[in-house]
Amino acid sequence: MEISIFGLGYVGLANALLLSQNEQVKAYDIVEEKVQMLQQRKTPLEDNEIYEFLKRDDLNINFTSNFEDAVKSADYLIIATPTDYDEKKNYFNTSTVEDVISKALSIRPDATFIIKSTVPVGYTLDAKARFNTDNIIFSPEFLREGKALYDNLYPSRIVVGEDSDRGRVIAAMFKENIFKENVEVLLTHPTEAEAIKLFSNTYLAMRVAYFNELDTYAESRGLDSREIIEGVSLDPRIGSHYNNPSFGYGGYCLPKDTKQLLANYTEVPQNIMTAIVDANRTRKDFVADQVIAKNPEIVGIYRLTMKTNSDNFRQSAIQGIMKRIKAKGIEVVVFEPTLDLDTFFNSRVIEDFNEFKEVSNIIVSNRMEDELLDVKNKVYTRDIFGKN
Repeated sequence: MEISIFGLGYVGLANALLLSQNEQVKAYDIVEEKVQMLQQRKTPLEDNEIYEFLKRDDLNINFTSNFEDAVKSADYLIIATPTDYDEKKNYFNTSTVEDVISKALSIRPDATFIIKSTVPVGYTLDAKARFNTDNIIFSPEFLREGKALYDNLYPSRIVVGEDSDRGRVIAAMFKENIFKENVEVLLTHPTEAEAIKLFSNTYLAMRVAYFNELDTYAESRGLDSREIIEGVSLDPRIGSHYNNPSFGYGGYCLPKDTKQLLANYTEVPQNIMTAIVDANRTRKDFVADQVIAKNPEIVGIYRLTMKTNSDNFRQSAIQGIMKRIKAKGIEVVVFEPTLDLDTFFNSRVIEDFNEFKEVSNIIVSNRMEDELLDVKNKVYTRDIFGKN
């Protein structure tokens, strides 16, 4: 098939490379610099599988910034543009998705769209009505940052929001390109597919919040958080995955998806959804208070990213902690190698790592890294298991 992908972030690029193994793919992005990098087979993202795939010469892929060219001949137009949460509207900003649909339909009124961007519950049916087309399908992604292509190659499940022959063809297209055998395929109503995405991510956020609150209790009462978590996690119904304490959930998906799902609960009784969102704020308050209580003159923020081998710090919890510390009049400095700036939110960015370690009275790090071991006595982290 001929497939066009719109938006080359983690979701879009992972899908483009996945499908280019057996389909003919045109991968479009509005950012010319990103397109040029990919044309030279250089990855703009921190992802080992993406890096390795770009070395291959057997992929059927063409990177372009020509929108019309990407639309003209494609059997399916996959939309993977960003949909950030708008705090004022309590709703995802889906304008990038609508922009692609509107422009593409003016070129090809018969175009068929597969939305991979995360959208609110009920969005697909609304979009079909607004654009007067039945050719809009939602198919959610379940990807980890920095492991996007790997998670596409070995998916937990394939969900297509259309139970039809067309839905089966789309599911088969994705299944043909994965490495995992016997993957579960689920064809659903579009609104249920949207709900699957948001409820999945909100459950993961709840798990992060749960172990963080366990850790808050342990630290407040002088208990060994590791022993408690290990004991709890030995129950096979709970398991030892996704249980390492952190400064809070962050990144591309969990903050915005939890807030969108909460917004979708208007006039529906709930307690847990509000608690999940509130718990993340409470955790950042607690961590900041723990650091402030040590009366430091200068606090060093080691990496704005929250995960090892990540280049993304959008919505990272450590930024919230940083702001809380600064609000108390404490000087904050930042070490972030991916940041090409002298300051970050009016805090000095220090490029020299040795200088950073020397000037910082306390170093706040979401995850403990080997390069911090020589100043371990300065480091404040809640990393227990040395994993994301």
